[in-house]
Amino acid sequence: MGNLADKPPLPRVLTVAGSDSGGGAGIEADLKVCTALGCYGMAAVTAVTAQNTQSVCGVEELSPGFVAQQIDVVAEDIGLDAVKTGMLSNAAIVEAVAGAIERRQPPYVVVDPVMVAKSGDTLLKREAREALIHRLLPLSTLVTPNMEEAAVLADMPVETDADMRRAAARIHSVGVSHVLVKGGHRLDSDLSEDYLFDGESIQAFSTPRVETKNTHGTGCTFATAIACYLALGQTMHDAIHNAKTYLYGALRHSLALGHGHGPLNHMWRLREDTESE
Repeated sequence: MGNLADKPPLPRVLTVAGSDSGGGAGIEADLKVCTALGCYGMAAVTAVTAQNTQSVCGVEELSPGFVAQQIDVVAEDIGLDAVKTGMLSNAAIVEAVAGAIERRQPPYVVVDPVMVAKSGDTLLKREAREALIHRLLPLSTLVTPNMEEAAVLADMPVETDADMRRAAARIHSVGVSHVLVKGGHRLDSDLSEDYLFDGESIQAFSTPRVETKNTHGTGCTFATAIACYLALGQTMHDAIHNAKTYLYGALRHSLALGHGHGPLNHMWRLREDTESE
């Protein structure tokens, strides 16, 4: 019953991630993206965080069995057109999520390998990284590491465009279908350039770099937007292109909230549409 025979009124996108009490990242950001892009968003919470724009002050992890139960009951009743994973926190939760994905077989699985928060706080325990690489990545349609995450997953330094390309190929070798290494953390270019490897060729996606400190939730937003566009029936290339365009707008209209890294404006298109009326 994971995918209902009748076409649903909206594409169904499940985010499996942590809760951000500040609202800028995690499931809070993911659900805003789903709404903005015309999908029905659902959530399986892996952990609850006490955080704001400056730091992660506390984390309470949910039990792996309960995380899996959230995924299963949603899949059985509502159905899944795409799943996006974010903060998974520990190895047991990674294993539980991988098991649920194996049972439910969603059409698309986008893995954002969240390891460190914008504030520098660790969000994925070291022992969980092996489980992520060997259990979850082979089940994914796309994995979206930034340069630091790609360096961990590929076990190599990632500092240049050539490094990003090599890392994408090395990560692909574990069995993931598509690898998108994101270059947004590079400061030596006027462009934010990402590289997609599909096992045969490399494609580049770029937008102008936006100068803002309000970048909290960028990775969550990008990965969820890709999942939404895939659920809407777009090709991988078009889903990434359109998600990057959406992210660029959300950064250009980012919100100066708090005293640290403020959040993106996930509803920027709705605001532009209202102002143009």
